[in-house]
Amino acid sequence: MKENWLLEDLRQVIRDRQFEAVKEFCEDNPPPVCAEILGGLDPAETLEVLRHLNKADRVAIFGYLDSDHQVALARLAPRKEMAEILTEMPADDRVDLLKDMSREMREAILPAIAQAEREDIRRLFAHREGSAGSVMTSEYATVRADQTVADAIANLRLEAPNKETIYVAFVVDETRHLLGVITLKDLILASPSELVRNIMETETVYCRVNDDQEDAARKIQKYDLIALPVLDENDALVGIITHDDAIDVLSQEHTEDMEKFMAIAGNHEVGVYLKTSPWVHFKNRATWIVGLAALGLVSGSIIHSFENVLNSFMILALYMPMVADTGGNVGSQSATVIVRALAVREVSFKDIWKILGKEFQIALLLSLVLGGLSWGKVMYLSQNTVIPAGFSLSQIGFAIALALSFQVVTATLIGALLPLIAVRLNRDPAVIASPALTTIVDITGLLLYFVTAKILLGL
Repeated sequence: MKENWLLEDLRQVIRDRQFEAVKEFCEDNPPPVCAEILGGLDPAETLEVLRHLNKADRVAIFGYLDSDHQVALARLAPRKEMAEILTEMPADDRVDLLKDMSREMREAILPAIAQAEREDIRRLFAHREGSAGSVMTSEYATVRADQTVADAIANLRLEAPNKETIYVAFVVDETRHLLGVITLKDLILASPSELVRNIMETETVYCRVNDDQEDAARKIQKYDLIALPVLDENDALVGIITHDDAIDVLSQEHTEDMEKFMAIAGNHEVGVYLKTSPWVHFKNRATWIVGLAALGLVSGSIIHSFENVLNSFMILALYMPMVADTGGNVGSQSATVIVRALAVREVSFKDIWKILGKEFQIALLLSLVLGGLSWGKVMYLSQNTVIPAGFSLSQIGFAIALALSFQVVTATLIGALLPLIAVRLNRDPAVIASPALTTIVDITGLLLYFVTAKILLGL
């Protein structure tokens, strides 16, 4: 309610042309808060507000607006005005925005940007989408190994306004080969006359420009880095990936994994649900669902082939959902654990026998517990059910419990195996694991259920 009130209040202030009050509001609140409020305005209203702010606030708030709003503003703003904002934006954010623009918009704006920034944009733009190079920034601080600490600090003081971070500086030689890394804390605590080479860290964690962006983000997470240096094929430092960009990458990858795990196709972007049309949502979801529904006809065929068994033992039909649900649950658990372990590089296909061995042990324990519970459930709920002559409820309950136990073991192993097979075939395990798992477990579960009942009951 507070956000709505602020938005309406801001609109009234704009209508009354009280832009000094708008300026005070933006100066008194953090840029993310201002951007959240301004993002609810029409692009034309947002542009009017931004024009009455100082350059630093204007660029900071613009950077926190969502990409669609930024593109809309770029379409409205004069070329020179947009070029000024782009010039002041962080290099990686600037390139991301230009990628979201149409080719015509980029070609109209780029000539108004200074040559140095245009060259930087060209270099960053060239990297493959999804690679470390596509999310890096070229705004990093460097020092020389032969500098004194005092000179290095003075150098950082000069570079600070134009760099994304100075809390970490990278030691390079004349050809920009990475020699080491040094933190601002190390420099402050060291003697001013000490040489940088004597206190720098030479065992540096880095990535390559063509590495997957998720791998790079995982390194930042694993080693608790502020920034990760990015090297080209010649071992020259070409950029850095900062921790905030790593968070964005991991959030995007998490969203992608979740949607793929639930058989949702299309582009997996964060924060676009309401902006995506129902038709696009339909297309993204329908393919797997329709395909698996068709494959589900196999389940119907299995039930039909055991129609005589069901006619003789209607009690078996009562517990089919229990067996199917249990198999789906344990299989999904197993698949989720393995997909997650694969995603964080904890396991790989070469660990298949270790994984299956561990999951088999887990499945045996689960089968004992769930099988016992299912037998008790049959004995309690069906004690007044009419049983065919020559059979006992205990005998039927044992058959159902044993079938469910078999289902638990097979579903667990299938849930672990499908992601591993997907990785082996160079496919995304999240895409295959969940949608295929449900159908396969249903089919195998029905077969196990009826075959076990038929053998144990002598049908």
